[in-house]
Amino acid sequence: MENILFWLIIFVSGWTLSDGSETEPDFTWHLNRIPRVVSERTVHLASPMFQADAGMVMARVCGIECQEELPAPSLSQLEDSLSYETVFENGTRTLTRVKVQDLFPEPTRNSSIKGPSPRRRRRQVYGTDSRFSILDKRFLTNFPFNTAVKLSTGCSGALISPNHVLTAAHCVHDGKDYIKGSKRLRVGVLKMRNKGGRKKRKGSQRSRRGAGGGGQSHSGQEHPQESATQRRGKGSRRGPRVTQGRPSFQWTRVKSTHIPKGWARGESGDPALDYDYALLELKRAHKQQHMELGVSPTIAKLPGGRIHFSGFDNDRDDQLVYRFCSVSEESNDLLYQYCDAEAGSTGSGIYLRLKEPGKKTWKRKIIAVYSGHQWVDVHGVQKDYNVAVRITPLKYAQICLWIHGNAANCAYG
Repeated sequence: MENILFWLIIFVSGWTLSDGSETEPDFTWHLNRIPRVVSERTVHLASPMFQADAGMVMARVCGIECQEELPAPSLSQLEDSLSYETVFENGTRTLTRVKVQDLFPEPTRNSSIKGPSPRRRRRQVYGTDSRFSILDKRFLTNFPFNTAVKLSTGCSGALISPNHVLTAAHCVHDGKDYIKGSKRLRVGVLKMRNKGGRKKRKGSQRSRRGAGGGGQSHSGQEHPQESATQRRGKGSRRGPRVTQGRPSFQWTRVKSTHIPKGWARGESGDPALDYDYALLELKRAHKQQHMELGVSPTIAKLPGGRIHFSGFDNDRDDQLVYRFCSVSEESNDLLYQYCDAEAGSTGSGIYLRLKEPGKKTWKRKIIAVYSGHQWVDVHGVQKDYNVAVRITPLKYAQICLWIHGNAANCAYG
C-alpha cells in the first residue's frame, strides 16, 4: 500500500510538469552572470583544537519580517563573511581574504541571529512520516541517488564534482572550533558488492563499482521502487562484512575543508545560519556521476513548489532516505519548509529538476544545503521550520572558487 501511494503521488505531480501547460516554459535553468569572488591573500593560522561537540546549537533565527528591517550589508561586510578558512588533513589551517567584484546589490537582507533560543522539542518529522528508504540497488547506485554521501561525523553531503562534496558547515565546525573527529574526516559512498561479498583488503579504500541498472526518472519527482518500512536487520557503517547483494560504504579521506568566515567566527561572534555550508575536497576522486551546482530560483520557479533531497537519517540505520516537499517561505538566503527529516540528513544537497535552456531535456542541480530544524521569528511569534541555505549568486561564486581555484570558470551559473 505504501508503494502504491508513493507511485500515485509521483505520477499525479508529474502530470503538472509534462502536460504541456502554459507554466511549463517557466521551469527552465536560466544562466545568469555571477559576481566574482577573488582570493586576495592567504595567511596561516594556529591549528584548531578539534574539540567541539557535534550538533548545531544556535541562537534563534531572525524571521523574514525581521530581516526586512535590517540594513543591507556593506561590501566590506560581505567580503569578510565570504572570506574563508581552509583546514588540511595534517591539521594545519589558513585564512583566505577575498574581494567581491561585479556585484549587483540585493533588494532585501537575509536572516541573522537574534537573542537566545527557547528550550523546545526539536521536531523534524511533521505529522505522517513521508520519507522513503531507497532499498532497490537499481536506484541506490544510480543517479541522482548515488550523489548522496555520508560523513564520518554523522552528517550527509552531496557530490558536486569528482573530488568535492558539499555539506553543512555545522557538520564539521560549531562556529567556534572544529568538530571532534573532523581532523580525520572521511566521506562514505554507498557501493554494491559483488555476489561473493568479498572483504576489502586492509588499508585499501577501493571497492568494486556498483552494478545497478537504469533508474532515471521521467517526471518532476524521483521514481525509486522502494519500501517505507524499516530495513530487515542492521547494516554496517564501514562495510567490514557485507552479505550478498547488500550495499556498503566506500570511505575516502578528506584532503581539505573550506568554511566561510560567516560561519567560522571563532570567538569574534556567533555563526550566521546564512553561511551554514562547507566544501570538502577528497583525496581520491570518485568515478560515479556527480550533481552540478545551480543558483537557487524563487519559489515561483520551483516545479510544483517542491524541493528534493536524499540523506542518511540516523533513525533509518544507514539507509539512504529520499523525500520531497513544498517550500513554505523564502528569504534571500534561506528556504523554510516542512520536509520530514531526522538527524543525520543535515548537509544533504537540495535539488531541482528544470529544463535546460533551448533544449527539451531536463537537468537536476543542487540549489541549497539542508541545515536542519530552527525556531524562527515570524510576526513576533516563534515558528518551527526545517531550514535550507540557498545557493545565491555570491555563494555560487565562492563555492566555484573553492572547486577551481580561480574565478575564471565561474562567470555564469
